[in-house]
Amino acid sequence: MLLELTTIEQFNELITKGRVLVDFFATWCGPCKMLAPELVEFAERDPNITIVKVDVDKFNSLAAQYNVRAVPTLVYFNDGKIVKTTSGYMDVNSLINLFK
Repeated sequence: MLLELTTIEQFNELITKGRVLVDFFATWCGPCKMLAPELVEFAERDPNITIVKVDVDKFNSLAAQYNVRAVPTLVYFNDGKIVKTTSGYMDVNSLINLFK
């Protein structure tokens, strides 16, 4: 499942349930645009993960809270706990390997 964040409350609820990959992105970011279709394919291949896209320009407080210094930054949560954080473009195979 791939969702675009609409509220901070939604974010707080989503990250507590199961496997969640948060994509901190910006609309003006080239690598973020390249990553977007890779995330769609990843979501299709792994239906047990929720992918939440967070626009850092709209939700800068969340970006600051999670120390996002560059976009794209991916933060992987499992039942509310941060498991991994990575920055930069990744293709779908790299995403799959990241979550093995």
